[in-house]
Amino acid sequence: MTYVALLFTHEDDIKVINERITVLIIFAASMANMTYEELVKKHPGSLVEKIVTEVLSKDTVDVYFEDEGDEQWAVIKVHIYEEDKEMALRLLSDNKWILQFGYYDDEDEFIELLQPLTQPEIDLIPKGLQKVMLKVVTSEEGLRLPGNFLSR
Repeated sequence: MTYVALLFTHEDDIKVINERITVLIIFAASMANMTYEELVKKHPGSLVEKIVTEVLSKDTVDVYFEDEGDEQWAVIKVHIYEEDKEMALRLLSDNKWILQFGYYDDEDEFIELLQPLTQPEIDLIPKGLQKVMLKVVTSEEGLRLPGNFLSR
């Protein structure tokens, strides 16, 4: 609720809130009665929508190139600082899409949940963002772009 109230203090953000409210309601309802593991497994589409909505609403977006061992990927991240959570979309070099959800457990250990995306969930990602992430993973160099550029 605080998040929505803060956005209402800027007139330009009222339209953004109207577009986001459904995603925020779904996300809040999903989280109310589920573990994070259940949320990631049962509702990856809602999380993809939330990530995309957040990313496209930013003035600039960083698409990072990361690698670990033999795997390489492009990634966009959304941080929920108040709750110590991170959500991300990864495009691996073998053209697989992964939803990443990270959080700190009761012992302050960072837990990372990964869920492969199905085609209907991938289709929720705007084509412009898909193309940029493919460019990043192919070139092995991150990019910073205007958020509105990625919605095309």
